[in-house]
Amino acid sequence: MPFTVEDFRDLIRIVEERPEWRADLRRLVLTDELLALPVQVANLRADTERGFQELAAAQQRTEEQVAGLTTQVTGLAAAQQRTETQVASLTTQVTSLAAAVTSLAAAQQRTEAQVASLTTQVTALAAAQQRTEAQVASLTTQVIGLAAAQQRTEEQVAELTGQMVGLTAQVSGLILVVQTLKDDVGDLKGMGLERLYRERAPAYLARVLRRPHVLATEELVSLLDEAAERGRISEGEAEEVAWADLVVRGRRQEDGAEVYFVVEVSWGIGPHDVERAVRRAALLAQLGTPVLPMVAGKTVTAEAAGLIRAMLVWQLTDGQVLPPERATDRS
Repeated sequence: MPFTVEDFRDLIRIVEERPEWRADLRRLVLTDELLALPVQVANLRADTERGFQELAAAQQRTEEQVAGLTTQVTGLAAAQQRTETQVASLTTQVTSLAAAVTSLAAAQQRTEAQVASLTTQVTALAAAQQRTEAQVASLTTQVIGLAAAQQRTEEQVAELTGQMVGLTAQVSGLILVVQTLKDDVGDLKGMGLERLYRERAPAYLARVLRRPHVLATEELVSLLDEAAERGRISEGEAEEVAWADLVVRGRRQEDGAEVYFVVEVSWGIGPHDVERAVRRAALLAQLGTPVLPMVAGKTVTAEAAGLIRAMLVWQLTDGQVLPPERATDRS
């Protein structure tokens, strides 16, 4: 006896009345492979998520170790972006597959003509499943390659770290040597310049002083000791003045009054030299004779030139004596 449309409608009505029969009917209509498909997809998703969690942990370690390797990290981030794109595509396919399964279950209640269409859809679904498996295999290969690249990156970072430590030690030693040489050269230049001005000070100052005389260390110390004994200057102040580079005595050309010049010599005249000359000149002036501060050297910083004019300090550079108002910046 043939199966008629009425028989099919009766079958649909019975299934609707007895929902527990639907599962049995679904097992009869669908293949075992198709019924197992949702479980396989869920397992595939779990494996994929676990693989990406492990990949994310490895990526975090890489970022902590290679903060300075921007180019390599950028490449790794790009690969990660492509991986996330592929995962998103896989998720979309899985969602589409689940929707197709749901539609297939509903299609069981349609006519025999719709069953033929359902067969076509199942064939397409099988092809999609095959493509999904191929994509999963490709993704697995990429994850393995990324893990190997991560290992190589860690090894390169360790090697680079060792090289940087050695280079840092070498640079530190070189900086120390250069600084020592610079200090030694500065001391030698300063000592040579001080000797030059001590020898030629009478010639340099002849235009502003009559019979200029550079006090020898013994003369200056004797003068300060006598002033300290008379209470005109303290012992500490006398010691401060004694450290002056040069003290020159003479009479001014314009009025013949006796004066002293307290001269601080430095290859490069800075603010500290100006302030020291002013301070020591003020201490020596306590003995009762007018004292003029002076700085001498090869160059003058702009800041020092401003202090020279403001604090009324004389300037001696390149053998030329300049009053405070004519001080120049030769830095």
